[in-house]
Amino acid sequence: MNSVVTFPRFDWKIVTITVVSTLLLMVDYYHRLMPLKAYDRVLLYLVVPLVIIVFIFRESPAEYGFRLGDWKWGLSLTLAACAGMTLILWLLLRGDTSMQDYYAPLLDGPLPLPLYTLLELIGWEFLFRGWILFGYARKFGPEALWLQAVPFALAHIGKPEIETLSTIFGGFVFGWIAWRAGSFLYPFLIHWYIFTMVVLLAGGFFG
Repeated sequence: MNSVVTFPRFDWKIVTITVVSTLLLMVDYYHRLMPLKAYDRVLLYLVVPLVIIVFIFRESPAEYGFRLGDWKWGLSLTLAACAGMTLILWLLLRGDTSMQDYYAPLLDGPLPLPLYTLLELIGWEFLFRGWILFGYARKFGPEALWLQAVPFALAHIGKPEIETLSTIFGGFVFGWIAWRAGSFLYPFLIHWYIFTMVVLLAGGFFG
């Protein structure tokens, strides 16, 4: 009796999201496309996925969290999270010289710090908490919260260890916020605040 080997059938959008996201992270790691790396990340992590969503998937970016969503809940949680993280970051930066050494030089960057951190993170958050999260959620449901947290954590390798070790959990929490609000905007705002405060505290901006 002959056995028939069948090739598995894949969801082509899941495959596209997985392969393209992986390649974008690798291109970002190995290449600089524009004078400032932050510009690369807007192009790679925001523009490219949006182009694919609109012109290849033929869908609305809103289906991938590019919308306000539950803005009352989202803004309330964002404000509470930023307030709570302020003390945590202050205590963390006081006791970890690796964080200070890594982030303090960013105070002398070519752009104003809030603009620089915005450009660094707007695409980053859309990639993980928009494109990957909502794209995977159609196929995998809430498991997408953990699935998007894995590449997010791995992309932190090379940063201070205490930060990298926390990112699998932080990535899950950011994903849950996006999932609950129906938008990547609120984890982006929280992450933007955290990144900006880390640089300011690392550089001794508050004394």
